[in-house]
Amino acid sequence: QLQASGGGLVQPGGSLRLSCAASGITFSSYHIAWFRQAPGKEREFLAASRRYNSNPSYADSVKGRFTMSRDNTKSTVYLQMNYLTPEDTAVYYCAADSTLIMSSMRTWSEYVYWGQGTQVTVSS
Repeated sequence: QLQASGGGLVQPGGSLRLSCAASGITFSSYHIAWFRQAPGKEREFLAASRRYNSNPSYADSVKGRFTMSRDNTKSTVYLQMNYLTPEDTAVYYCAADSTLIMSSMRTWSEYVYWGQGTQVTVSS
């Protein structure tokens, strides 16, 4: 089970840190990713952390602004989001899977476990 939190209302240019806490799985054995979905749009890949690998990969749309990290001792991943714009407004999801191959890491439908989503609204 995944539990995402940390969303909210923030002004343009501001920052938020999302958390995703896992339970019931061997967290360190799972690939973890962040996605988002804005109204009327497809679910969009943001960042992914492969198990055993400390270097996340990022979508071009967030590279340099978002930073993903994971703490296997707490079974938690984080998404630090800086320089937010109204275009970042969406529901943000974390996802986990233990069997993905690298080429599937950015495909939302390949993930088995999902958090409930947390709303991020960027508005003045």
